[in-house]
Amino acid sequence: MSKPTPISGFPEWTPAQRMIEQFVLDRIRATFELYGFAPLETRSVEPLDQLLRKGETSKEVYVLRRLQADTDGPAGDDALGLHFDLTVPFARYVLENAGKLQFPFRRYQIQKVWRGERPQEGRYREFLQADIDIVDRDTLPAHYEAEMPLVIGDALRSLPIPPVRIQVNNRKICEGFYRGVGLTDPEAALRAVDKLDKIGPAKVAELLAETAGASEAQAKACLSLAEISAPDASFADAVRALGVTDPLLDEGIAELTAVVETAAAHAPGLCVADLRIARGLDYYTGTVYETQMIGYERFGSVCSGGRYDNLASAGNARFPGVGISIGVTRLLGLLFGAGALSVSRDVPTCVLVAVSAEEERPASNRVAEALRSRGIPTEVSPSAAKFGKQIRYAERRGIPYVWFPGAEGDEVKDIRSGEQVAAAAGEWTPPRADLKPLVGPATAGA
Repeated sequence: MSKPTPISGFPEWTPAQRMIEQFVLDRIRATFELYGFAPLETRSVEPLDQLLRKGETSKEVYVLRRLQADTDGPAGDDALGLHFDLTVPFARYVLENAGKLQFPFRRYQIQKVWRGERPQEGRYREFLQADIDIVDRDTLPAHYEAEMPLVIGDALRSLPIPPVRIQVNNRKICEGFYRGVGLTDPEAALRAVDKLDKIGPAKVAELLAETAGASEAQAKACLSLAEISAPDASFADAVRALGVTDPLLDEGIAELTAVVETAAAHAPGLCVADLRIARGLDYYTGTVYETQMIGYERFGSVCSGGRYDNLASAGNARFPGVGISIGVTRLLGLLFGAGALSVSRDVPTCVLVAVSAEEERPASNRVAEALRSRGIPTEVSPSAAKFGKQIRYAERRGIPYVWFPGAEGDEVKDIRSGEQVAAAAGEWTPPRADLKPLVGPATAGA
């Protein structure tokens, strides 16, 4: 077999990086459950018409088909695509299972998703997301929109990563403002403003004219709105100072004020009202969120989401919701690329049990079993080489302790300090810091 060619955009972490990822997922999962979110996993594929019915995503969807599929036959089950986020499949799940669910329904979901994007640092074609959503039947109180940043703030604060800032806006503010200045296609205006960071104000103004029919004055007003940013409710005064009125605008200001004030009471500095945040997907209808990691702002958001009222609906049944998603692979990829995270050893193993001779391996196996039964990660030496070689094997793998079984009693050696003491497999316990690999910020020179 020839040497395989790597496929860009499909990351494969090293074992050490995977241990860091598992640690991060455990912390995120624990926070989600502290807030009462229940776990859920949905299938990886959805019908294409379901995936394509909301938002500009057609270029990103991976189509799934059999190699020998009949391309001339009916589409049927062959018209499937891999999901590009977890919100669309969750909405479908709610509709299919509404009769079995208790509302408001709170769920978290940690799964892979796929997008046909151009791979670059922090952007992948296959990546892991950690989502939370709250849906209700018919109506969803706005206070749930204020809860989302609290959960995410706690989850990310539990990790050894740089601090984050959650930028919040409300689509009602934007849509109400655009209507107030006389634009008849607020969705087109939203899509144009969403490109502000990528193409700059001059190009956005041109795009507003081309796609939303904005005059020069209207485009200038839209850009003035997008420039407003405040760490508190003072953003409302700045919006009103622009002199535009609309009932939807007032509704959005009130909802965003509640989000900002709730976050400030929970964790000062966590949220900032930033009215350039629009989110590109069409299904958002209220509060929207984007999250930047301090020091990594140039890479964009690592966590985003928003309120949606019409994504999950069938006939008269309507299930509005609000959700937010952590781009776990994106976040970790940026930190791995910067060498900003470390793990204290590359294997879970805490103890290597030495083997004095191959005929004595059963005795070493019994020691390992006794240690494992007490929750101590243990492996047995691969060979009965000289003890010096077995110790070097442990050193190369970062295993801190080597256990020496003996006819007159066992001993365990901390190979970092050289300290060796008598020990019994049914009683000895390593220091807590050595029991499992420790994840933390990388230190200088590490």
